[in-house]
Amino acid sequence: MPVEGTWNLSISTPIGKIKAVVELREQDGVLTGVAHGAGEEVPLSNLTLDGDRLTWKQAITKPMRLDLAFDVTVDGDTLQGTSKAGRLPSSKVTGERRTAPEYQA
Repeated sequence: MPVEGTWNLSISTPIGKIKAVVELREQDGVLTGVAHGAGEEVPLSNLTLDGDRLTWKQAITKPMRLDLAFDVTVDGDTLQGTSKAGRLPSSKVTGERRTAPEYQA
């Protein structure tokens, strides 16, 4: 199942909802990605797709420095799962694939 594309994520954390955008690309059978949020762009690491289960790690520096581990299930154009930062409780993650922008004349 292809997961490439741009995904709008919403992460429900103890300090409120965090919005992020994740771009996933596949090249030569290797999945790569970057996340955009809070004015920064960070590469995704350990990106693994196993069936419909997608996992990755990323570091953020805003609003605070955290190493996040994501574990989500992709279902068509939506995904849901969890994000975990160290010893903190897991946060719920939901997302939807952004459709291609419509052509504007």
